[in-house]
Amino acid sequence: MIEIRALTKRYGAAVVVDDVTLTVPNSGVTALIGPNGAGKSTLLGMIGRLVPISSGTIAVDGLDVAQTAGDEIARRLAVLRQSQHVAARLTVRDLVAFGRYPHSKGRLSAADEGHVTRALGLLELDDLADRFIDELSGGQRQRASIAMVLCQDSHYVLLDEPLNNLDLKHGRATMQLVRRLADEFGKSLLVVLHDINVAAAYADHIVAMRAGRIVRQGAADVVVTTEALAAIFDAEVEVAEIAGRRFALCI
Repeated sequence: MIEIRALTKRYGAAVVVDDVTLTVPNSGVTALIGPNGAGKSTLLGMIGRLVPISSGTIAVDGLDVAQTAGDEIARRLAVLRQSQHVAARLTVRDLVAFGRYPHSKGRLSAADEGHVTRALGLLELDDLADRFIDELSGGQRQRASIAMVLCQDSHYVLLDEPLNNLDLKHGRATMQLVRRLADEFGKSLLVVLHDINVAAAYADHIVAMRAGRIVRQGAADVVVTTEALAAIFDAEVEVAEIAGRRFALCI
């Protein structure tokens, strides 16, 4: 599991993540929700060693993220950043293959190639595998970036707004894949989402942040309520249940 204790991030006098304590379980889907500026992406970045910690600790399977070698953490934990800066003249296959670097150090084995092929297939990228990144739409680039993360084949997967630029079909397919990785492969996924209804439909556990703090967490029936969402987002929200699922509508 991922154990976060008294985690804080400061930029000068501004506190972006404020004394957060959270346990991410060994399997399942955990969604991070909250308004813009709540600290969701910063929290995810600190877990993935992309953002330095001001104070507090993070442990992945008992390993201190701040003290453990990068390759060791990378074999256990993969991160999709909100903004990906990718060299334009890479092909999709080349980009996805970067996910194997913690294992292969750039020398791909037959097993590594198998992971690349599987990741391309899971994200429906087979027909685009030899296209250059700068020839793709924003949604296609996003799918290629997700495929690279999945190719890493780590137990923990952190996804920062994975639905960015995706159309309805591919957004749904991505969240179905997230669910499948948890259910069939036993992985643990921590996903930053802006769509409350997507979180309610696909996550086992929802963690709501506001002003750098966790203000509510639990299953959809605990977090997706009129009272809770009004407090989290400072907006009037109507909640309905259709076919056993909760849906929120800002009114």
